[in-house]
Amino acid sequence: MAILLPPLKNTVFIQLLRSKLLLLLVLTVCCTPPEDPIKCSSSQNSNCTITNSYGVFPDRSICRAAKVVFPTTEEELISVVSTAAMAKTKMKVVTHSSHSIPKLVCVDGKDGLLISTKYLNKTLKIDKESMTMTVQSGVMLKQIIEDAAEAGLALPYAPYWWGLTIGGMLGTGAHGSTLWGKGSSVHDYVVEMRIVSPAGVRVLDQDHHSHDLNAARVSLGVLGVVSQVTLKLESLFKRSITYLTKDDEDLGDKVGEFGRQHEFADIIWYPSQRKVVYRLDDRAPSNATANGAYDFIPFQPTLSALLAAIRITEETQEALRDATGKCINGQLTTFTLQTTAYGLTNNGIIFTGYPVIGNHNRVQASGSCLNSLQDSLITACSWDPRIKGEFFHQSAFSVSLSMAKSFIQDVQKLVDLEPKALCGLDLYNGILMRYITASSAYLGKEEDAIDFDITYYRSKDSMTPRLHEDILEEIEQMALFKYGALPHWGKNRNLAFIGAINKYKNATQFLNVKDTYDPNGLFSNEWTDQILGLRDGVTILKKGCALEGLCICSQDFHCAPDKGYVCSPGKVYKDARVCARKSNN
Repeated sequence: MAILLPPLKNTVFIQLLRSKLLLLLVLTVCCTPPEDPIKCSSSQNSNCTITNSYGVFPDRSICRAAKVVFPTTEEELISVVSTAAMAKTKMKVVTHSSHSIPKLVCVDGKDGLLISTKYLNKTLKIDKESMTMTVQSGVMLKQIIEDAAEAGLALPYAPYWWGLTIGGMLGTGAHGSTLWGKGSSVHDYVVEMRIVSPAGVRVLDQDHHSHDLNAARVSLGVLGVVSQVTLKLESLFKRSITYLTKDDEDLGDKVGEFGRQHEFADIIWYPSQRKVVYRLDDRAPSNATANGAYDFIPFQPTLSALLAAIRITEETQEALRDATGKCINGQLTTFTLQTTAYGLTNNGIIFTGYPVIGNHNRVQASGSCLNSLQDSLITACSWDPRIKGEFFHQSAFSVSLSMAKSFIQDVQKLVDLEPKALCGLDLYNGILMRYITASSAYLGKEEDAIDFDITYYRSKDSMTPRLHEDILEEIEQMALFKYGALPHWGKNRNLAFIGAINKYKNATQFLNVKDTYDPNGLFSNEWTDQILGLRDGVTILKKGCALEGLCICSQDFHCAPDKGYVCSPGKVYKDARVCARKSNN
């Protein structure tokens, strides 16, 4: 199918077309599910490669392994791990979705073993009396939500994208948004876990093995293979959601208070537009009419031809340094999302007005672009690497609530200096701000914080600098080094992990458990050793390394001096070292 478009300079037309098509696609689930991240050259599942759902890791490599196995039971899993451990074979666990950006799933070299949890995908038990649910580690969040709801139960907080496995969420510390109760991190609702490691099968619970459980709750995949997880649930409830758009002038003053006022609060920030969208999201009375549903627009299937047109437009704007064009497109994109209530509907079909009231399981998470079993790539998830669609960097870090106001004000100072510099973020729905509470997990959050998720354009050419690259790099370094932010383990570019392990007071306890479970480091790889501080190499110094976040520039050749980008100090955070265009200095 082809879509005839006017010249690409007419970007307003493209965005209006996208708006109309997105509205039409609310009713469809015609799409191609993502490919399996593992590809092997033989029917024996040998000579394999592994990547992530975006098709590439931060250094653009694809990792190799000698073989992949697909256990379906814990018994099979024990046999696989035991055999590999006796042969001292390196192993890594890979999920069906493989959504982590860093190289957590790579085995060192090409002789290692990949253990896929693709078929460890069963809900094993739901106990209504104790309000617990036991699942295998490859079960997707979508299945957890649906199976729990059938039993009248709910996992109260979770990520918004349902294409994640429980094992993957625990491995990287995935979370939703709240400051209430135990907090928004999925791992804080784990009451029991079974892990198959080279040292044997471990059964961990919060009453008798709290030390080990606190290590395993956020494991980075280095303790072994999670076999089963038991989650503490609660009775299913209803929620009432309203999005409220305001100026961002007092965002710094409101950010802490807002999170305590509303149980499921989050914030979408459009710094370039000086706008902020507050999500007023709370439990609704049990007798409230609740037919509402949530199918987040960017997670819906989108026409591949349309995604290609949008990507070509952004590439053209980057090449022409057309910041004004990005600002116009960004405003149209946010207008589309706001007028369609971001994918909320009052009756599962159309949006008629706020508040939208729905059962928790219908508004908690979404991802309809994963639904279809069709083979044609007519529509797809927008980041599917098989099509010409989104290709992006993602920086995600948690700033302590006590420092959030100052960080926000520093970002606003940068916008004052470069008003158009962050327009590109609006094409990716701005900055998503979610609340997280302190966790007992050794590699969980150290204190109550707000997570800033920033998604932005990435060139297909690793040596091509981005428009206003320096501003986003300064924000990234400011958060991590001036304000001591903690990086999300499953996202980010390399530089976010520089010295990160030293920010965790219980890092030593985690490493002690790691040594006990896997004394020979068979589940570790070069990357996990680097981010855990066990070897150097998080920073990769080479020509153009700062463009991809593989390093913080210290010399001009770390940027792109031949294209006018040199290493310069930050504009607000003077200790930052960023790739700035010479004419901007």
